[in-house]
This record gives sequence, C-alpha cells and structure tokens, in this order.
Amino acid sequence: MIHTPICEMLGIQYPIFQGGMAWVADASLAAGVSNAGGLGIIAAMNSNGEQLRAEIRKCREMTDKPFGVNIMLMSPFVEETAKVVIEEKVPVITTGAGNPSRYMEGWLAAGIKVIPVVASTGVAKMVEKHGAAAVIAEGGESGGHIGEMSTMPLVPQVCDAVSIPVLAAGGIADGRGVAAALMLGAVGVQVGTRFLVAKECTISQVYKDKVLKAKDTDTIVTGKRLGHPMRSLKNPFSREFAKLEYDTSITAEELEKMGLGALRRAAREGDAKGGTFLAGQVSGMIKQEQTASEIITEMFTEAEEILKGATKWVK
Repeated sequence: MIHTPICEMLGIQYPIFQGGMAWVADASLAAGVSNAGGLGIIAAMNSNGEQLRAEIRKCREMTDKPFGVNIMLMSPFVEETAKVVIEEKVPVITTGAGNPSRYMEGWLAAGIKVIPVVASTGVAKMVEKHGAAAVIAEGGESGGHIGEMSTMPLVPQVCDAVSIPVLAAGGIADGRGVAAALMLGAVGVQVGTRFLVAKECTISQVYKDKVLKAKDTDTIVTGKRLGHPMRSLKNPFSREFAKLEYDTSITAEELEKMGLGALRRAAREGDAKGGTFLAGQVSGMIKQEQTASEIITEMFTEAEEILKGATKWVK
C-alpha cells in the first residue's frame, strides 16, 4: 500500500486530494472522496459565507473522515469564506488564484493546515515562509486556472525549493501519473478532471459526457489576455472566446462580461454551446463513470504495480 507523510499529516488512507473545482466540488463529491480514503475538498469559489457554511455542515453529515475547503482568492466572497472556515473548524484549506499570506495568520492560529496550490518555486517558498503545511505544485496541463509551467519540470523544482511536503497536480488521471509524481519527489497527488465523472459528482450529465468523449487534443486555453488563463474543453463558447480574445476591437471588460456565468451554465445547466467546461488534458484518458472509491482504488492499485516493476530497465 502506498502511504506517505501527507497521509500521516492529515489522517487519510491514500495520498490523493480531490481538486476544489468551482460549481463542481460540493459536499457530495467531497464526502465521496473522503469516504474512499482521499481528501475531499469543497470549493468556496462560487459560495458566499453562509452557502459555504451550509455545504460544510452537509459534508459532515455525509462523512466522518477529514475533508477540506478550497478558497479561491479571486472570489468576491473571499473575506466571508476566510472567516467561515475558522468558525466551522475546517481542518484543511487549499488555496488558489492568488496570494493567501494575508489570511494565513488567522487560519494557522485556528489550527488549520494550509496547503496552497502553486505554479512556481517563488510562490512555493513564499507560502512556506508564511507557515504552509505543504504545497500543491500544479502544472498547466490541468483544467481551470493554470500557470506557465508544465507538471514534469515544475514538481521537482518545487521539491528542491522547499522543505515542506509537495503534492503534484496537472495531468494525473491514473496510476501511471501517481507513480510518476512520486518519482519526481511528490508525496501525493491532487486530481480534478477524473473526479468530474465520479458518480458522487453532481454536475450535469452533459459535462460528464463531454469529458468521456474527449480526445487528447480537445482542450483549449483562453484568458491569457485577461491575465488569468484557463483550460477548458473545446466547444462553441470556448472557440468564440478564443477568437474574440485577439480582436483588438473587443475590450477586456467585454471579454470578462462574456465569461460571467459560463462555468455555472456548463456544470449546473448543461449548456453545451454557451457553457465553459473546465477540464484538463487528461480528459482523453477518461472513459467511464465510476464511484470515487473505484477511481481511487484503481489508481493506487495500478501505481503500486508500476512502482514494483520500475526497476525492470535497470541492469
């Protein structure tokens, strides 16, 4: 069985986090992943304080295992949600899309383990200095907001730059990805796209079907002009956005307005043409819906077999 320091730190069976995907990662998915032995995570991006509180309490009714909350620092509700996680005594927080330093003193004083998502060694060192328990090094292969670096070069450089545990994210959907992450120096992985098709995931069936039908070249990155690039599946909305992004007659404000509500339309309404279906480059590897338990068990069984045979080329 694969057991790493992050398992000991958080009291989880498998060293795997479920990504905190906005409009996707609710109590149902988080509880499903936690009950399966990983760390389920509730997304706070699309919630105000009281909505998040309700989701946290719902998750506690569905699992007695550890779970966390992801706080997107660009959320308009960040001040509210930053306080709610303290009041609700959430044990783990992951953060993304910004610098969490201004909130970390309060979180750490409340006994919360803070594990930021980072896209560079510089950010990793900064959050370590402010008391992060670990970091998630996420490459640009992932769905949603992405950085410049790919997972393969990012993870070992982050591992060399900090003394706290590092998890790998971006481009991981099976046991091969888990094994590779561990060989790069990570103590675990964060997975988002594969959990989109978990049976506990409550997104629209249209969204799940798009992931299941995707090919290797079916994702696109938009938003670079706006300063926050995002990876999603190709569809009429993402193609049109990509086209307009480089039209100088279209202002940044018009582009931002165009994107408002697009993820909700995909995740909750199943709007195939007008929604943004955030997903990573591993979408083409995912071929069936499974329970969170089946996904995690399959990934780690495969990873163990790969690691046992890893010396077959060594003479």
